[in-house]
Amino acid sequence: MPNISRDEVAHLAKLARLAVTDDELDVFAGQLDQILDSVAKVSEVAAQDVPPTSHAVPLTNVFRDDVVQPCLTQQQALACAPAAEEGRFRVPRILGEEQ
Repeated sequence: MPNISRDEVAHLAKLARLAVTDDELDVFAGQLDQILDSVAKVSEVAAQDVPPTSHAVPLTNVFRDDVVQPCLTQQQALACAPAAEEGRFRVPRILGEEQ
């Protein structure tokens, strides 16, 4: 049975750069202890014949071949734009950026 101490919680909090009070150390120690107990129980149940998985259902990437198709020319794409400049869409400046 895992048993995490207040000193270990304080050390973890320091590594994570968290300010933790003495009362919180006791609370977190108990909570972390419960978490470690739960993980230990799950580890006991896991059988050797069950392969480790990252997802509950199998995932398969579906790829398609890239096919070149006709598309708009630059002039056609910019024809309905509210504003264009030097062959590009012109958009309002954001966040006060300098040019």
